[in-house]
Amino acid sequence: MRLVIHENYDEVSLWAAKYVRRSIINFNPGPDKYFTLGLPTGSTPLGMYKKLIEFHKAGKLSFRYVKTFNMDEYVALPREHPESYHSFMWENFFKHIDIQPDNAHLLDGNAEDLEKECTNYEKIIKEAGGIRLFIGGIGPDGHIAFNEPGSSLVSRTRVKTLAQDTILANARFFGNDLKKVPTQALTVGVGTVMDADEVMILITGAHKAFALHKAIEEGVNHMWTVSAFQQHPRTIFLCDEDATMELRVRTVKYFKGLMQIHNKLVEDPDVIKVD
Repeated sequence: MRLVIHENYDEVSLWAAKYVRRSIINFNPGPDKYFTLGLPTGSTPLGMYKKLIEFHKAGKLSFRYVKTFNMDEYVALPREHPESYHSFMWENFFKHIDIQPDNAHLLDGNAEDLEKECTNYEKIIKEAGGIRLFIGGIGPDGHIAFNEPGSSLVSRTRVKTLAQDTILANARFFGNDLKKVPTQALTVGVGTVMDADEVMILITGAHKAFALHKAIEEGVNHMWTVSAFQQHPRTIFLCDEDATMELRVRTVKYFKGLMQIHNKLVEDPDVIKVD
């Protein structure tokens, strides 16, 4: 497990984008060798997406041979709705890069058979060779995707009823009208994300500080589902200073002391290769 600490959100976003760029370029994808990338929605990854778009437009990164798999989607919200995760991803990322539309996979919250949709999603991931790098964000209660407190830490893609706190938190996106907020979602499971070769969790802001503490300084606990990734062999928790407010001083000092090593992970791929 790595904890990479930057001063602010912009630095976190840039480091994350550089890590994605380096991972794709080092993989050297092609027509018979696609890089598979798991992606989140929400405000936290927006800065990373903007930087990745900049890399693409500058000719420094192509997504032509990349397959993406998003974490979740609301149930019974029209795909064209501005708050659907399908709309979010195309508006904020996909339409700005050269990814082939068929390679951008999102769960269909309007599928006739939701259980079958979830089972098929797992199948498509497996057929793609699994996820090379899965990126996620967390909620203040430590949930990842819609794996809310109490979720199984070996769960797979499934239909999930949203907690009342999540519904209340999402109301701001629906004109603060609780009646308009979806109460169910399709989500990859903790086990689905754990199967990835690498996992990178983005955590920014003081309101996520207690969740980060629970994620890395206490034991694995299904009430804080992000804590499961302590046990993944290649997890990066990427955070800003504000998110470290609940961490022990020695924890912060230890990981800050490793920043020279961490920054080698995002050096120009033409300069150095890291196994």
